[in-house]
Amino acid sequence: MKFLGLLLSAGALVRFGSAAPFASKSVAQTSNLDLVFGIRGGGIFGGNKKGRDSDADVKDKLKAESGETFPALSQEEVEEWLNHIPVFAVTDSNGAGVVLKPDNETSVMYFFFNPQMANATLAQLKGTNESLELKLSAFSLGKIWYKMLQNDEEIKLKQPGADDSEAEVLSGGNVEYRLVPDTRDLLGARMLLTMTPEDGEEMKNAGETMTPELAQKAVEKAMTESPEFKENYNEIPVFLIAQMRMQKPASGDDENEAKTILPMYFSLQTMVATWQQFMSSQSDPELQGMEPAINVMNLHKLVEMMREPSEIDFRSCLLLPPIPTGPESATSPSAVPAEGAGLGGGGTLGDI
Repeated sequence: MKFLGLLLSAGALVRFGSAAPFASKSVAQTSNLDLVFGIRGGGIFGGNKKGRDSDADVKDKLKAESGETFPALSQEEVEEWLNHIPVFAVTDSNGAGVVLKPDNETSVMYFFFNPQMANATLAQLKGTNESLELKLSAFSLGKIWYKMLQNDEEIKLKQPGADDSEAEVLSGGNVEYRLVPDTRDLLGARMLLTMTPEDGEEMKNAGETMTPELAQKAVEKAMTESPEFKENYNEIPVFLIAQMRMQKPASGDDENEAKTILPMYFSLQTMVATWQQFMSSQSDPELQGMEPAINVMNLHKLVEMMREPSEIDFRSCLLLPPIPTGPESATSPSAVPAEGAGLGGGGTLGDI
């Protein structure tokens, strides 16, 4: 990744304004394999002979029992559905977004789901020029979603420290916005798509004695044979367990009726841990040993489904943000916005 020192002008058409700073700590990375193989199992990886359910199979599992068809979500509803999800970008001290040249051709601005990955990018850029005043800023995914997809406005680029009069004006589409998923979840999604029940059973039987060769075999298969999530950006996996539900307390006009919610997760590890915690609290031994059949969907395809009439009640689905992990994951209140709280620069990016 080559940093050319190009910044989106704070006064340009793409504005980040007073984006909330994210703590710039050095974060120790946890092994991707340790986390992925820590949730292995025949019932988790490899739900059928193909290794996974198709998108159509997932849709069938999520259909309302009544057979009712629900109206499409509006753009505003989709934005609201995504609003509480934070993503992180490198900006200058004024909130202007840093534009990189990863291949010497494309101008790119990155938004990371994992703040540790964003921190690593920040450290790399600071290493190229210590005089640059850079930071991490948090943004609402809902506020930037359609702005990134449409990307049809003019923008201004300038070198760090340069005057606005020296800015280069580019037409819409000349800067590409990339959403970067957590590499652990990307690997987990690829494994879900490629592992058969036999593969999962072999890993499960290996248990704590799993050899590096067996692990490497599974990873190589995931990296070379996965039909989706082949890119490291803009293919965002969303995980769900069709039989998992949450109960939302009754409130307002529906005070006599609680609502059943289907949770969807960006973090495979968080979802499996939640399932295991729930199962361990069950008194029935058979329930305690029940393993989930995990499904994965592409976030972009999921949003496309929401924009059409559907037998799935997407208004009863809740998307849960990833939770930073590790002892130095910058989880202080000032670093990571709480769910429902203002996400700093997210609102200003929506001013495009």
